Amino acid sequence: MTTGNIFLQSAVARFESYKKTGDKALAQLSEAQCFHRPTENANSIAMIVHHVQGNMLSRWTNFLTEDGEKPWRNRDAEFEDFHCPKEELLQKWNEGWNCLFNALNNLTDEDLDKTIYIRTEPLTVCDAIVRQLMHYAYHVGQIVFYAKILMDKDWKPLSIPVGESEQFNNRMGLK
Repeated sequence: MTTGNIFLQSAVARFESYKKTGDKALAQLSEAQCFHRPTENANSIAMIVHHVQGNMLSRWTNFLTEDGEKPWRNRDAEFEDFHCPKEELLQKWNEGWNCLFNALNNLTDEDLDKTIYIRTEPLTVCDAIVRQLMHYAYHVGQIVFYAKILMDKDWKPLSIPVGESEQFNNRMGLK
C-alpha cells in the first residue's frame, strides 16, 4: 500500500469518525433543541449544520477542477436563523457528508500532489484535506459541546464516560 493510499484511508476514517460523533450528538436532541439559540449572537446547532453542509457542498463539488468557494454558495445565509423539521436538518447534514465522501472516494494517489484552490488560495489536495479535517472537527466539537449543555443530566456520553476510564483500559488490556 502506498503512502498516498494510507493517507486517504486515514483521512476517510477520521471524517467518518467526526460524522459518527455528530450523528450521535444530533440523535439525542429534540427539534427544538437543534434550533435553540442561547443568545442573539450565538449560532444554533441547526445553523452550524447548515454551515457545514454549505461548506462541504462548496468545497467537495468538482473538488479537483473548480475553486472550493463556489459562486452559488451564500455563506452568510448559512448563519441566518431558520427552521425546518429535524428530519430535513439531518438530510442537510447527510447531503454534505455524502458529497465529501464521494469526492474522497474518487481520489487517487496521483491526485494528492495536485493543486486545488479555495478562495483562490493554492493548496495541495493533501493540504486541502487536512484543512477540512480541522474545520469539520471544530464544528462537530461545537455541536457536541452545545448538545451536552442542552441535554444536561440526560446527555449520553459519546466516548468513555467520566469515571469509567479504568474499566475501559482494563477491557482493552491496557492495565
